[in-house]
Order: sequence, then structure tokens, then C-alpha cells
Amino acid sequence: CKVKEVYTGIAGAHIKSKDSNGMVVVREKEVTEYDVARAIEAANATPISADDQILHTLVQEFIVDGQDGVKEPIGMDAKRREVKVHLVTGAVTAVQNIVKCVHRCGLEVVDLVLQPLASGYAVLTEDEKDVGVCLVDIGGGTTDIAVFTQGAIRHTAVIPIAGDQLTSDIGIALRTSTQDAEEIKIRYGVALQQLADPEEMIVVPGVGDRPDTELSRQTLAGFIQPRVEEIFQKVQEELVRSGYEKLLRAGIVLTGGSAAMPGMTQLGEEIFHNTVKLGVPHYEGNLRDIVRNPRYSTAMGLLLEGVAQKQRGLKVQSPATFKQILARMRAWFGKNF
Repeated sequence: CKVKEVYTGIAGAHIKSKDSNGMVVVREKEVTEYDVARAIEAANATPISADDQILHTLVQEFIVDGQDGVKEPIGMDAKRREVKVHLVTGAVTAVQNIVKCVHRCGLEVVDLVLQPLASGYAVLTEDEKDVGVCLVDIGGGTTDIAVFTQGAIRHTAVIPIAGDQLTSDIGIALRTSTQDAEEIKIRYGVALQQLADPEEMIVVPGVGDRPDTELSRQTLAGFIQPRVEEIFQKVQEELVRSGYEKLLRAGIVLTGGSAAMPGMTQLGEEIFHNTVKLGVPHYEGNLRDIVRNPRYSTAMGLLLEGVAQKQRGLKVQSPATFKQILARMRAWFGKNF
């Protein structure tokens, strides 16, 4: 079975977000799907830059005749209703370039999904989203934040520092290639220096005809910890600015490729003064040992969103089932790992 359509994640410094409201007077006594659509359309009418386009309109809550906190208004009697949404926008050129790249691979883009939103589908529970949680997705180029409370997304943000910067720091400090720095980061990196073994030595490949060198794993951690602290401090500043810092009863969930580094959760708790855990995709099938890795959180979330859209009857006409998709993943992993 050949893959023809894909769900694609999107992230980057061009991503912006804002809250918006939309209000309509209900035409009939009961609220209908049409009324909901009109209210959301009104919320979408908020001005945005001509260089941006709306990627997501994420409903936070409905207000029916002054009663707030309504999650499902259809069928309720009302004269006036309002919707609160969280709008996520992205640069038009960035979106066009992603779609063009996928098209050149012979595939069609069914939907673009904000990466921390996709990761949240895979690693967060409904209880966590309800009581308040912040997902911190540490990717390669950016660290993406998504805050959930009362079952809805409340805030998103992008920090332009992530795993690639850690690799660059290691390469510069150790005077080695980017490829070797990345391998050293993955195999030996520790985010909290006090947890690293001072007796364990690491061989650093020389560049060109320069000889190899050695350093302790604890010394390596000394190059990594300041950058991770900077990332977490910027996340904390964003949480304070958003006003949700004190509303995260489920704490912070770290995911993404760099999140699995030893010491990440411990250092996070020191900076956030809250509970911090590693988030991995919720999956208990045959691929559990491979899939339950934070580096695959976004990919698994995109799969789940595709299945959810199929079940809602949106966009996808005849995609494979979730089991069929996982079977393809199993075959792909078998060939490539």
C-alpha cells in the first residue's frame, strides 16, 4: 500500500498565537452546528499580518447567554452565544515551502499541525489537560510550548533555542565536527553536571589530521548545563508572562529529541519549582520499545490526529487505519534500524 497523503508538523520562530472572541445572535431557539460555525468564523475575523495565515482555530470555551465554561453548546437554548478561541498563525512563505517540499516527494499535505499540539495528542492525558499542564517540546531548531487548562489549549509560544544549539556548543567547546558533537551529545550528554560521572572518560574525535582528545563526562555536562538552564529560564519567563505559571497543577512535561537526556527533569524542577516529567507517546503495541521515545512524540501525534479526523469525517476520504499505519511504521523501522 503506497502512502499518498501525509499530515505534516509545523514549527519555527515564525509561529505566533493570540486569543480571540467571536459572538453571534442565535437565529433559532436552540444552538445549532451552524451557530457554532458562525461564532468561530467571527473569531477568525480578527486582524492578522498579511504575511501570516491562520493554521489553527482552537476552541477554548463557549459562553451561552452569559454562562461561561460551556464545552458543548449544541442543543442548548440561548439567544446570544460567544466563543473564545486560541488562534495559531504561521508565515505564508513558510507554509508554502513545506507544502512544496512535500509535493516534490510525490505526496499531498492533508493538514498542517502545530508540532507541540501534535506532541500533546501523543503524550498528555485528558486529566493533565484539565488540571493544568505545560508541554515543553525540545526539538532541533526550536523549543515549543503549549499550555493547557480546563481541557483546552490556553497559550503557545516558540523559543528559538533547542537541541541544535546544544550540539553547536559541544562542537565549539570540544573543537570537533557537528556530526561527532551530535553523537557525543546523544551518547554521553547529561543536563545536570552533578549527576555526571567525573571518572568516565569520553574520546573526542579530532578534526582533519588533529589527534583525538579525552575529557570526563562531567566536564562535558559543564558545557551542556548552562544552555539547558537558558532554555528552561526562557520557558519560565514565558509562563510568567502568560499568567499561567501558578495554574499548572500537573506540572511540566518535557518531550522531543533532547528531552530524554539524563538530568533534564531534575534540572527542570530546580528552575520551574514544579514537578517535571518526561513525556513519551502513549502506546502499548508491538512497537512499544521503539515508539515510546520522546523523539517520536510529534510523529505519533500526527498519526493520532489523522485517525481522529477520519473518525470525525473530516478531510480524509480513505486513509489507512491506525493499525495499518503502525504496520507500515514497523516495516520502515525494520529496514532502517
